[in-house]
Parts: sequence; C-alpha cells; structure tokens
Amino acid sequence: MALTINSLSKTYPNGVKALKNLSLSIGNSMFGLVGPNGAGKSSLMRTIATLQDPDSGTINLDGIDVLRQKDQVRRILGYLPQEFGVYPKISAHDMLHHLAVMKGVSSSSERKETVDALLQQTNLWEVRKKALSTFSGGMKQRFGIAQALLGNPRLIIVDEPTAGLDPAERNRFLNLLSSLGSDRTVILSTHIVDDVRQLCPRMAIIANGELLLEGAPNEALAALQGKIWSKVVATDGEVRAIETQLHVISTHLVGGQHEIRVHANISPGDGFRSVDSGLEDVYFLNLSQQSKQQRPN
Repeated sequence: MALTINSLSKTYPNGVKALKNLSLSIGNSMFGLVGPNGAGKSSLMRTIATLQDPDSGTINLDGIDVLRQKDQVRRILGYLPQEFGVYPKISAHDMLHHLAVMKGVSSSSERKETVDALLQQTNLWEVRKKALSTFSGGMKQRFGIAQALLGNPRLIIVDEPTAGLDPAERNRFLNLLSSLGSDRTVILSTHIVDDVRQLCPRMAIIANGELLLEGAPNEALAALQGKIWSKVVATDGEVRAIETQLHVISTHLVGGQHEIRVHANISPGDGFRSVDSGLEDVYFLNLSQQSKQQRPN
C-alpha cells in the first residue's frame, strides 16, 4: 500500500502555517515522522486521517483520493491520536466490543473472536475486565492500539504514542508497534528520535510545516560519519564562545558539564574528538540548518 502526499498546505484561522507545500511518499512498512513540538506532525496526521481538510494539495492512498473519498479511507484506517479519550468506567473488554460494533463487526461470534485476539495481542487479556480509568499510561496506549486495529486496517497512524510513558512501558509499547509494520503501512509520528531509530526503515524530518529530510535512517547516519565532533566544557560562557565560531548542532549536560556536538568536515581542533554519529545528530543538524536559512541576513 502506497501513500502519496503532494504539495500539502494548511494555515489555521489564527494565522499559524502548520503545513507548507509538503510532499512525501510512504510505502508498505513502518514509517517514522520526526519533528519538534509544533512542527506540523499532528496537522499532517489529522489530514491523512480525514479529520481536517488542507488548504491545497492532494493525498492518494493506493488509488483512493483521501480528501474526496473519506468514507473509503476510514474503512481501512486505524488511528491512535495524541490525545486518546476513553469512557473511564467501562472495561477494556466491553469498550472494544462497543467500538467493534461501530466499526461494522455485526456478527457476535466474529466480534468475540476479534476482541479476544486483540486483547491477547496487546497483552491486556489479564486486565480485560478492569475499568479503563484504572489503566496505567502504557496500558491505555496499548488499548489505543487495540481499538486502532479493529477491522484489520491497512493504514495505521499513531501520533506521539510514547510521550509520557516510563521506560518499561515505552519498551512494551515499541515491541507491540514493531509487530504491526510487516504487512501494512504504519506511520509513527513522534518527537522522540530513538523511537524511529528502533522501529523504522524509512523516516522523514519536518519542522515549521516543511519537509527537511526523507530517507533511510542508516543512509542519513552514513552521510554524517566522520563529521561529528564532541567536546566537554564546564561553563555557559565557553558554550557561547564556541557557538560563535563553529556549527554547533546540540549541547547536552553530562555530569553537570556541557557536551558540545559540532558538525564539521575536518577536526575543529582544541580538544574536540571525533564521535560516531547518531540519529539525534541527523535530527539536530537538519533543524539547525533550517534555522540558519530562516534567520534574517
């Protein structure tokens, strides 16, 4: 299944330009969409999910015009939005049965088989009779995936699914997601770069509504090999001095000191050491390059 997005733009009534002439091609696999908060990721996901219309542009899903044939899209779509509400006093079992009816699963035997299988798949079988209000954040997200899988969708969209989860719940959720992308298109929208590194054979970086990079994470990493340099300094003043001289792409606190990561073709000298590139370096480099382009001369 192929999803083709062409020249998509969206400006909200308050003047915010969420999407700016964005084009993207997504194949039959797990696809990572990465960007900072406010980058336009949720706007793009809502548009693909037929929840809002763009100002211009087209979206084609395996021959279906997403913007004009919304009912056809919804029949093959599973969606876990960033804010996922549930009826707090209803059990996971009963809620999935209710949602299955709304999805058109009218046969009680088929519905039972489907719901039981999804509760097993998302590791919620043991708590299926508990009220959803008692679920942890990770359990609620796994329930969100269960409801998104109703009707065996061919396209699944998950928007910021691991935000706020503790490390153990995050790992459980990522393991669940990894099992979904082998035979359908799954779009993972996140600002957590590690989620994409672990799961996605292809990715895109967007910021300020614009596409900055599209490709395979391994290819993006290879392009930076030998061009990332690191140095640890003690004071904010040292950081600011280096920022005026070199292309600093990120700074991190390490043991109370600042680790500065610089992009350069040759050694910047003065205590810098060459380090392996990571997907975060790809991410921060693209953001810094966009920021420089948008800075007034």
